[in-house]
Amino acid sequence: MSDSRFTRRTFGLGAAAVAGTSLAMPMLSRSAFAAPVALRMSSSLPSDPNSAHWVWYDQFSKNLKAKVGDQVTVNYFPDNQLGKESDIVGQVKLGIVDMMISGSSIWATVAPEVGVLDLGFLFPTLEASGTMLDGVAGQTLNKIFADKAGVEVLAWGVSFGGRNVTARAPAPTPAEIKGMKLRVLPVPNFVATLKAMGAAPTPMSLGEVYTGLQTGVIDGAEHDAPTVLALKWYEVAKHITLTKHIYNPQTAIISQRALKKIPADLQGPFKEAAAEATKYQRGKAAEVEAAAFATLKGNGVTTVEADRAAYKALVLPLWDEFAKQYPNTKPVLDAIGHG
Repeated sequence: MSDSRFTRRTFGLGAAAVAGTSLAMPMLSRSAFAAPVALRMSSSLPSDPNSAHWVWYDQFSKNLKAKVGDQVTVNYFPDNQLGKESDIVGQVKLGIVDMMISGSSIWATVAPEVGVLDLGFLFPTLEASGTMLDGVAGQTLNKIFADKAGVEVLAWGVSFGGRNVTARAPAPTPAEIKGMKLRVLPVPNFVATLKAMGAAPTPMSLGEVYTGLQTGVIDGAEHDAPTVLALKWYEVAKHITLTKHIYNPQTAIISQRALKKIPADLQGPFKEAAAEATKYQRGKAAEVEAAAFATLKGNGVTTVEADRAAYKALVLPLWDEFAKQYPNTKPVLDAIGHG
């Protein structure tokens, strides 16, 4: 026998009630039902509060958690755990590694035009090395990254200080630096800049600098104050000349393949988290640099201002040479150098 309570009328009322309930439920985005996305990010530097990479990532991960919860996570691999920077660049390009934060210089191995940021005396101040990339210069470079490397720039962060000359003797003018053997980052425009300034640039690994200074193989090295402090070069080289010849931008990059893993409605919050982390990281840079100089001076290091105008005059011809070689970088030079 059928149950008389289940009439067509009562069934209709029940169906309407269920329909009404479903209409009252909030609309959920597709990402609410998608599996969480976990990405990997590589860095060559340690997880340290004085690391420009770590400060950016730490703030980014906090921002991301607040915006999307656990729907998208980025796991950080410092100290070259995923491989050397030179190898990771290619892996990010291919999407094997999802993300990378590094100095911009390494990307010149994939897109030579990015080397424009390694030209000496390009930026007038540490702050400008970030903010000047928020406009035409950054937009031009972003397109170069996309076209030549197939990746997207998430952030134009800054180094934690300008690169200066740390040596056994001060070099306030080109006359003093002439012939000085200085360890330099083995990047074409770094080498060219130090050579134009009058030094004898000597590429070598960071791990060999201390012994090189101690034994006289080199007279000095060029780097920012937090690095000089961390690597204890001040024990064997007591003079820092404030040439501030290069402010090397730090850039966070994501592969197109990784970006596509993120649901479309979460890509906006993801990029917002990166933009907010960039602003925070830039704001910390001067503070970290000042603290490093204070500690260095406490350890007997002396600083002297450099005649930056005299040095810059020697380096400026490199800008024209680079723009002729890579014409699509001229808008970058015009926006930064003459902006």
